[in-house]
Amino acid sequence: MANENLILDKLTEIANKLDEQNMLQKTVLNFNEACKFLDVSPSHLYKLTSARQVPHFCPQGKKLYFKREELSQWLLRNRQSTKAETAELVDNELAGRKRSK
Repeated sequence: MANENLILDKLTEIANKLDEQNMLQKTVLNFNEACKFLDVSPSHLYKLTSARQVPHFCPQGKKLYFKREELSQWLLRNRQSTKAETAELVDNELAGRKRSK
């Protein structure tokens, strides 16, 4: 019995991995795939789409679709600089001011 459960768990894991690989091949995602891709709940994604905060398509007024590439770009917006990058930027700015005087 325990052996059968282990086999079923492994098969489920393999099926999930195949679904993930299939999703990475698609250029257009449906609503459920977008939830998985963004790792958000359906209710949260509905809120984002209704507020027009995430790029999406609604071709016939009901079902929502998303371009995977646009979702990737949306996820990567609002990048936060590291402390080292900020320090370098400040140093460069100060060095530029000293040269211009």
